[in-house]
Amino acid sequence: MLRAIGAVLAGYAVMFVLVFLTFSGLYLTFGADGAFELGTYDVSTLWLASSTVLNIVAALAGGLTCALIARGGKAPVALALFVLALGLIMAIPVLQAPAASEPRTAAVPNMEAMMKARTPAWVAILTPVIGAVGVLAGAALRRNDA
Repeated sequence: MLRAIGAVLAGYAVMFVLVFLTFSGLYLTFGADGAFELGTYDVSTLWLASSTVLNIVAALAGGLTCALIARGGKAPVALALFVLALGLIMAIPVLQAPAASEPRTAAVPNMEAMMKARTPAWVAILTPVIGAVGVLAGAALRRNDA
């Protein structure tokens, strides 16, 4: 039981660190003008596509980590359900946000960009689903490798 809990926590930690690091690098690479639509905090299509790929990679890594540590059992399913539930909870503020985005200045620090970024509602709902499926797919990589 403790191994399964540790596996879920480790898998989520891997996902969290990968998302934080890769998204920070992505923002440094794209800058505000590449990450957002002109003059707004609405995320760009380029950001949506790139961040989706990074989310999938993080979910695969988290699922694989969880499966490697758990050595069988339902820990990856628990991680997938946790990712789905937490992601849907985090989507609530996106769904309740006002329709209009505040104007954006040219230079926006990374932390401010993270706080003010506006993601479309469909992305906020779809991302946790993609994450949960990615976790299960990552866990399946362990089963195929064994």
